[in-house]
Amino acid sequence: MAPAAAAVAAATVSSFVSPSSFSSVRASKPDRLHPVKRAAVNVRCVTSPPATDASFKTKVPRNANMAKLQAGYLFPEIARRRAAHLLKYPDVKIISLGIGDTTEPIPDVITNAMAERAHALSTVDGYSGYGAEQGEKKLRAAIAATYYADLGIEETDIFVSDGAKCDISRLQVLFGSNVKIAVQDPSYPAYVDSSVIMGQTGLYQEDVQKYGNIEYMRCSPENGFFPDLSSVPRTDIIFFCSPNNPTGAAASWDQLTKLVKFAKDNGSIIVYDSAYAMYISDDSPKSIFEIPGAKEVAIETASFSKYAGFTGVRLGWTVVPKELLFSDAHPVAKDFNRIVCTCFNGASNISQAGGLGCLSPEGLKAMSDVVGFYKENTKIIVDTFTSLGFNVYGGNNAPYVWVHFPGRDSWGVFAEILEKANVVTTPGSGFGPGGEGFIRISAFGHRENIIEAVRRLKQLYK
Repeated sequence: MAPAAAAVAAATVSSFVSPSSFSSVRASKPDRLHPVKRAAVNVRCVTSPPATDASFKTKVPRNANMAKLQAGYLFPEIARRRAAHLLKYPDVKIISLGIGDTTEPIPDVITNAMAERAHALSTVDGYSGYGAEQGEKKLRAAIAATYYADLGIEETDIFVSDGAKCDISRLQVLFGSNVKIAVQDPSYPAYVDSSVIMGQTGLYQEDVQKYGNIEYMRCSPENGFFPDLSSVPRTDIIFFCSPNNPTGAAASWDQLTKLVKFAKDNGSIIVYDSAYAMYISDDSPKSIFEIPGAKEVAIETASFSKYAGFTGVRLGWTVVPKELLFSDAHPVAKDFNRIVCTCFNGASNISQAGGLGCLSPEGLKAMSDVVGFYKENTKIIVDTFTSLGFNVYGGNNAPYVWVHFPGRDSWGVFAEILEKANVVTTPGSGFGPGGEGFIRISAFGHRENIIEAVRRLKQLYK
């Protein structure tokens, strides 16, 4: 950082006052008739040298790719602004509908399974240490049978992990720095940020709010939130999320068929993020592998986070079909297995016990009930903004509502709602330039908070 950027406010007292003088002033009671005179203080701004100049520095250069990243990651930045608002207004009750964090308790059938496994660890017979890096065989088989029955996906194609977000970064390590990616615009920011960190991109271009060497596939109301693939140049990797975060749009069977064909024609690999598949209400595919030929061009990531409330427990999986090959015919799964074995010691055995609880008949019913609760929240939010005259998208197949504020700066709308309604949302531009003019509202919240939030929003925009 340049020294000028380190300017700080410094106060200098114009005439010296001894410590004993201050002590006598503090010790004596003020005279009601003759107030104590205050010492004159002159406040001026001075430039202080960077703190690092006075500290020891190593000779290790900073990763230049980290310097490309713009500000902080989206959701910590939202948390920072929320905290600043609370400092300014400490007595207000803020309702957070920004970050997509679940709020409802994990169903008993699932926590009981975790508790039983945890207790077993305190016994000689029940203790286990390191497990298979790819996940426990029983859980992998249960995932294959529950979500991929009749799709040709076997348990050996499934890698259990600590969540889809972590697997996205592991996949980036797998692909390396010499690939070009395409992302939906708008899309979950982890795809772009992990690409920048890996060195796959050029510099950030402020005028268009894009990184060089990334293909941004515009997804808007005008194209049904599905990109015009005829205008998209070839890339090596295509990140595609359905139902989409943040727009809530779920791709149809026909659309995904076009995507798979596009990937085959270009020799590309699709990384398909299906973290919200259980929220799909219509006949949209819940897995990319429902599409014929997808096993030859696609990887799928998924998670228990938004189904079972595992955002803190951490458990997900990635499917890498044996049919997926690199250009030299080497199996992608074989290299991903090497990455996993090098970077990961396997998901927590307690979390995996919870995963088996999720996939029991009672667990599946309990997860469906939790998803149904959040979908009811979504309807409340959609109905509110629709009644206020806004164009509203998403909500039917996802726990997110995408609201259009034409001509408005999305961070400005975020600030307006926070300042005037004490509600945290997510600015659309945080998901890419295609999100400008939109805000995302999460349906993850206690019912009373959702009702209070929409009451405030109605009052703000009536």
